[in-house]
Amino acid sequence: MVSIEQNVWGMTPEGEAIILYTLRNDKGAEVQLSNFGAAIVSVKMPDREGRMADVVLGYKHPEGYFFDGAASGKSVGRCANRIAFGRMTIEGQEYSLEVNNGVNHLHGGTKNFANRVWESRVETNRVVMALTSEDGDQGYPGELYVEAVFDFDDDNALEITYKAKTSQTTVVNLTNHVYFNLAGEASGSVLDHELQLNSSKVLEMNDKQIPTGRMLDVEGTPQDFRKFRSFRPGIDAEFNHIRDFKGYDHPFVIDGWKPGILGEAGTLREPKSGRTVTVLTSQPSVMVYTGNWLAGGCPETKSGGRYEDYAGVAIECQNYPDAVNHPEFPSPLLHPDEFYCQKIVFRFGVC
Repeated sequence: MVSIEQNVWGMTPEGEAIILYTLRNDKGAEVQLSNFGAAIVSVKMPDREGRMADVVLGYKHPEGYFFDGAASGKSVGRCANRIAFGRMTIEGQEYSLEVNNGVNHLHGGTKNFANRVWESRVETNRVVMALTSEDGDQGYPGELYVEAVFDFDDDNALEITYKAKTSQTTVVNLTNHVYFNLAGEASGSVLDHELQLNSSKVLEMNDKQIPTGRMLDVEGTPQDFRKFRSFRPGIDAEFNHIRDFKGYDHPFVIDGWKPGILGEAGTLREPKSGRTVTVLTSQPSVMVYTGNWLAGGCPETKSGGRYEDYAGVAIECQNYPDAVNHPEFPSPLLHPDEFYCQKIVFRFGVC
């Protein structure tokens, strides 16, 4: 049985309360959530010897989450990832969005869902967070109502369900931007973590971090994670701009994906502690980002220090980047007569 506590953690400059929710299961594992950005701020899990550690990155104070560049643990939207040049056309209408990442629009703009207070409540053994994004918000058409539902169970699985309804056809691509360090959040580099993905193809990227539209076979490349391998050997490879991006920041296509069906994307493990996290999703891809630009961009950490590059790895379950501009990709459009529902499950364990 999971218990839930809630406390006021802080206040925004506008005087809105930031609530911290603590979910604790019968095994003593614990998840903490914040209604600022519908964020995962802490996940405490045992290693193979039963020793607990916080295995996700985060900050010491709630103010650290205000507009942090890393979007640590937060729910991003309306559209996770990049839209090329901040331009898109929906039903014949052209839209210009904020360019906030080089020449691209990233994660829904500066004041995206990650940088807002969500309405929040406890429902029995879950936490539900919601917000309404008005028509024209950050340049997107339609009023959008969004919910993020967090469930935690006695098997150490954290499930996030994202729901949305729109008044006008719009782009929706929601994900959580949590960073894992399964050795413990203050343990340094994750480059020796090992990843296995159910992915035989990766999207080819251009030098602006936008998909070209081609899919590349991963076999024999530094992006072949079909069997467990660490990040370190490939972190400086030229293949698919890995070196240019200073590490992995690429969308991997999930084999056998079917719309609306929850499937296993892969597993991350840390050999010394034995901790693992298996990722399941109903989305068609995972963006693997090895925290290439964390240094200097993060406030004071939970442990009182500063994160360096590669201090955590994000496995972001989402639609393909720039899908609105690629008719050959799964459509990111939500119509008024449709209901958006996507799931992410982080199942923690040991090996």
